[in-house]
Amino acid sequence: MKWIYICSPLRGDYEANTAAAIRYCREVALEGNFPVAPHIYCPRFLDDTKPEEREQGMKIGLELLKKCDEVRVYGEHISEGMQAELDAASLLFIPVHYEKG
Repeated sequence: MKWIYICSPLRGDYEANTAAAIRYCREVALEGNFPVAPHIYCPRFLDDTKPEEREQGMKIGLELLKKCDEVRVYGEHISEGMQAELDAASLLFIPVHYEKG
């Protein structure tokens, strides 16, 4: 079972973006892999509108990213948070795949 990091936007249309991330996780899980999407669960206990809490959420996500076998990118626009994840994946030599979302 591969650990697949879900890289997709959160900000903007929060509800639609969260629903989309859940769909992407389902797709990965049904493939027999383990979806990793901290932007789905971190907002349950951290307030993304507060800079210090957003930063903590990003730190959590980047720690989880270190354990992943692959990153899947969804969406047409790369947000600031997504770019940070992609930069980290590059430094860690984690393969990145761009998906249609």
